[in-house]
Amino acid sequence: MEIAQVEAFLAVGTFGGFRRAADALRVTQPAISARIKALEESLGVTLFERGRGGLALSAAGRALRPHAEQLLHALALARQAVHDLRPATGGGAITIAAALSICTYVLPDVLKRFQAAHPKTLITVRSGHSKEVLEMVLAGDAELGLARSLQHPEVETVSLRDDPLVLVSAPGGAMARMGRVRLEQVAAQPLILFDRGSSDWTLSHGLFRRAGLVPNVVLEVESIEAAKRMVERGIGVAFLPRLAVVREIQRRRLIAIDVRDAEPLRRSLDLIHPRQRPLSAEAQALLKTLRSAVGDSPAPARSSARARAAR
Repeated sequence: MEIAQVEAFLAVGTFGGFRRAADALRVTQPAISARIKALEESLGVTLFERGRGGLALSAAGRALRPHAEQLLHALALARQAVHDLRPATGGGAITIAAALSICTYVLPDVLKRFQAAHPKTLITVRSGHSKEVLEMVLAGDAELGLARSLQHPEVETVSLRDDPLVLVSAPGGAMARMGRVRLEQVAAQPLILFDRGSSDWTLSHGLFRRAGLVPNVVLEVESIEAAKRMVERGIGVAFLPRLAVVREIQRRRLIAIDVRDAEPLRRSLDLIHPRQRPLSAEAQALLKTLRSAVGDSPAPARSSARARAAR
């Protein structure tokens, strides 16, 4: 069993096809096919099967997957252990790729802490959508990436915390007075969406689509911050990242609404770095600061109706 075969196996399982896996690993499709075939022959099993929904893991593939992930994780740790033996040099520099919302709501506090402890380290921050963050990390243009719910066979993913989308309303809105609502009621309200085509936009649309509902979208804006300001002024309601609205909820400038008959729009705030390039001392220090700072982030206050129910 070779490392390249394991990476190919996880890529096909993640992306659901040989062509997309080849694109992700930056190799040809025949190379991916050859690696999967060799792996299946060495194990004496079929790892994928085709069904109505396309390519999927077989029972043997599902059994292998967690062990394959552990194998690549162990390899990354081994590389890091060897790299850590090298002597540290100077103040160093680090480039971070981050989703724009993370640049806005997470990094300022994190980098303030980090630079207080590491004043000689030069930090460069580049922003983009989650896919662009992944591409920058894979290309070596950034040592660390910060985005939401990112998985790829060539990167290590460290989940820092949950950051779901929450429905928010202005304090004087009808939904704010209700506290708990049904998704059908939300669909009838003026809805504000942001960042068309992003994962947040897709999650919000998908919630209504799966329920067979058509939301009353009255406004689409480019950024979370713009959507937040529109909600505060009573133009409509919006599903916004919890980290982006936690202070407004605590100060009662926004009210979190509990949608009782819809599944939570779950996401995680993730840090990614290449498996095959060990982290520099500066990147390791920044990762430690991120874990501490994000873990210390305040939790959002509950809506008044939920708080009364808890009492």
